[in-house]
Amino acid sequence: MPHADEIRGLLPRGFDIIGALLVGGGGSDADVTRALEQARALRELLFGVATSHGLVGGHMDAATGDIRFVVSESAGTDSVEGSVVTWEDEPGRLLWEKGCLLRCELPLKLPLYLRPDVNSGIEERFSSLIEYTVAKLRDPHVSYLVEGPITSSESHLSIILRGDDLSFDSHTHGNSRTNYCTTSIVSCSEFFTEKRHNLSLTREDADPIAITVNQSASSLKPGTTPVVEYFPAPASLRVIILKLDILCYTSIDFSVAAAVSELVIPGLADQMIVMKRIIASEITEQVQLCPFHFIPSGLHVPVTAIYNTRYGEIEERQSELRKELHIRLGLPLDRPLLRISNALTFGGTGKRKKSMPRSGSSLLRDVHRKIPSSGVSGGVMSLIDGSYEYYHYLHDGIDDNGWGCAYRSLQTIVSWYRLQQYSSIDVPSHREIQQVLVEIGDKDSSFIGSCEWIGAIELSFVLDKLLGVSCKVINVRSGDELPEKCRELARHFETQGTPVMIGGGVLAYTLIGVDYNEASGDCAFLILDPHYTGTDDLGKIVNGGWCGWKKSVDNKGRSFFLKDKFYNLLLPQRPNMV
Repeated sequence: MPHADEIRGLLPRGFDIIGALLVGGGGSDADVTRALEQARALRELLFGVATSHGLVGGHMDAATGDIRFVVSESAGTDSVEGSVVTWEDEPGRLLWEKGCLLRCELPLKLPLYLRPDVNSGIEERFSSLIEYTVAKLRDPHVSYLVEGPITSSESHLSIILRGDDLSFDSHTHGNSRTNYCTTSIVSCSEFFTEKRHNLSLTREDADPIAITVNQSASSLKPGTTPVVEYFPAPASLRVIILKLDILCYTSIDFSVAAAVSELVIPGLADQMIVMKRIIASEITEQVQLCPFHFIPSGLHVPVTAIYNTRYGEIEERQSELRKELHIRLGLPLDRPLLRISNALTFGGTGKRKKSMPRSGSSLLRDVHRKIPSSGVSGGVMSLIDGSYEYYHYLHDGIDDNGWGCAYRSLQTIVSWYRLQQYSSIDVPSHREIQQVLVEIGDKDSSFIGSCEWIGAIELSFVLDKLLGVSCKVINVRSGDELPEKCRELARHFETQGTPVMIGGGVLAYTLIGVDYNEASGDCAFLILDPHYTGTDDLGKIVNGGWCGWKKSVDNKGRSFFLKDKFYNLLLPQRPNMV
């Protein structure tokens, strides 16, 4: 059961198990039957009850990728082969079109009495305390403040639910969009007063319905005298501080009263049980447990991890926990997806322009997203993996026109490592870059404050010093030979995904992708040009070709890369870490 508790704490309440997919094996009837049995067993383990609805069993041939599906109405009944399968192209969009998130934060202080000479039975006493706390959440004198997301109009619906409202029939849907309906039949859709334009969940666009638990006035009748009893006992009081923070998923037509009763309160109980196991195993330590919510790339639903923040993320046990979570969720083990800095942010962020970073910076981000196609017939695009900020001439009030292009390329590369959470250092200024090169002995002190160029080798020194990042360097004798490196560059973007700096003569560019036809050898380079001197106008940048596909020789015979110049390509490597 410990694993079931952990899974319940990891996934948001509101989802159900509808089937299982078995990979490998011969694809016999026994294989798909085994998938059905595993789905039933997992559902019963997680929810404590047998499946009351039909399940889908699937088998995928690992060699061919062919999938066979069967449907079973209930345990013991014959399964039926699925002859027609409809695939959803955008499952994430469908998910958030029909549903929404609820979030509940609840700080608690729980009194736990411990005998000084006995540590046994802690979990049992803690469990009783949790059961009592969950029961109090359904008390008629507890109220729930339910608030919709804050929109650009700065107005949002809010209602108060009492404990008596939570017995409302969950199958009744409040579809009437009126503010005069009783609180019991208000549906979740009522809390979204504006059309939701962004039907996806990202780290920066998470706007749930907020649930706040309030303990109402004492339930004692007027005139009742409070009574205190004292029982001397050989025990010490340990106040357990819990910071609960849960997410739940619900249909937008589900009543909010039913959602609180059937999703929020059980979700709070799930999280308390997970925290109980952690605290009971370290009862002598002052653990500081804090839940964080994530939406890792490739997943359409959020997950919640509980970290002990007492020692921060540098503690070895935190690293091991993140690795275990990566394995459990099928996430890659070479990139940080579940660090605290990756956590979802909440509260009125949905109207931010997607080209803008989350911080207060005015820099554009990911400017290549809507550029036209490359023109390579039958090519395969290999692009940068992740977000970056576009640094170019004249940023930050520095007039580096004519000499600062490599500095700007380096700043874009560092921004990639920051935005992928590999580092929290600030993007270095020109002067700070120069200081690093002086400190490591590559340049004389007179270099600081100068307008001297730097190249790929200097960039590799700075990345190693500031980020501990290793780099691979490709040397090309002439611009004409760059297309010969397209296969190698494509592999870099597929395996590393980092921006590449191209330096030749006195010019430097940032490469963020290639489009390559291996059969014909035709290719194009996706160039982010740091020589741009205008304002951060995305349309102007894209239409002016400052970010766009470039061929070594265009259809008019003009060469983008110089034939008589030697080129260095700097390929920063992705750190292998979680």
